[in-house]
Amino acid sequence: MVIKEKTEGIDNLFELLEKHKDKKVQYILFCGSKNSDGTSWCPDCVTAEPVVMKCLEAAPENAVFIYCSVGDRASWKDPNNSYRTHPKLLLKGVPTLLQWNTPKKLVEEECAKEDLVSLFFEED
Repeated sequence: MVIKEKTEGIDNLFELLEKHKDKKVQYILFCGSKNSDGTSWCPDCVTAEPVVMKCLEAAPENAVFIYCSVGDRASWKDPNNSYRTHPKLLLKGVPTLLQWNTPKKLVEEECAKEDLVSLFFEED
């Protein structure tokens, strides 16, 4: 079974990665934060999230999946946003789905393509 976590804030993200460092596979989905009705300000994130969650069922046993909110639209658009500038992340867009400590990454509309996302979660 996949371990699912949710977080917001880069420090909280790195705490979760440290907490699960013993797991072989760690996935992170970066999306725009959600408003009071539970909808992200990012339309691509709204489209991608159900696809990613469906395909996640095929992820390897004992993998960790972290859903990380990157903040509101204004803070995300800031070129100095920590998700954009942190050397281990360097995000260019949301949604971004990545496998931690590997080059595997899907960005923006790729995250809504079920065939790509299914392949992403297959073990190498």
